[in-house]
Amino acid sequence: MKNFFIKLIATGLFTGYSPWVSGTVGTVPAWILLYLFFGDDPVVQPIVTLIVFAVSVWAATEAEKMLGHDSKKIVIDEWAGMCVAALWMEHTLTAYVIAFIAFRFFDVVKLWPAAQSEKLPRGWGVTMDDIVAGAQANIVTSIIVFLIAKL
Repeated sequence: MKNFFIKLIATGLFTGYSPWVSGTVGTVPAWILLYLFFGDDPVVQPIVTLIVFAVSVWAATEAEKMLGHDSKKIVIDEWAGMCVAALWMEHTLTAYVIAFIAFRFFDVVKLWPAAQSEKLPRGWGVTMDDIVAGAQANIVTSIIVFLIAKL
């Protein structure tokens, strides 16, 4: 039962088992939950982000024992990164779509220091590259949203 629960969490409600772009598919539930339930509350959203971050480090550490080192099936780290990408973002569909696209871009490309953070041990390395990608996506999304508003 414990292994089932760990896999449920680490694979993002089993979306990490998707045969196609599991990281992107695994990000979708986080994006939906953020947009529908947490995106418009500037107090709750950072609390949720911290909780998802902590759960990601723990679940990724535990899931690596079953699924292998930084398995593509582990997508809870994408949830944590998406939380950071959307953190304090303007609560509009446009901003959240841009944040999603930017996060997936930065997560795939892994600009400095994202690639370096993957070298951290266990669930820390699994999660931290997504946190960095989320921060990069947040900055770029904020700039794009600001520029769109000026048009």
